[in-house]
Amino acid sequence: MIIQVVLDAKLLKAADAAAKERKVNRSALIRHALAEHLRRLHELELEEQDRRGYLARPQREDEFRIWEDAAAWPGL
Repeated sequence: MIIQVVLDAKLLKAADAAAKERKVNRSALIRHALAEHLRRLHELELEEQDRRGYLARPQREDEFRIWEDAAAWPGL
């Protein structure tokens, strides 16, 4: 699908320079940048869901204390 995107001159110049440096065309650079941005937004949303979950149900000390002995270095 073809779309039109308006970029100011400075951003267009930077995009063209980055595309040339990476040996891809402008469209490929923009597709990659958008895909990476959307991936990062998804990661941020997952992190926020985790944060809300831990706030709603904080971990109790007795839930992790049993693992302290297993994680300790032997002979210390």
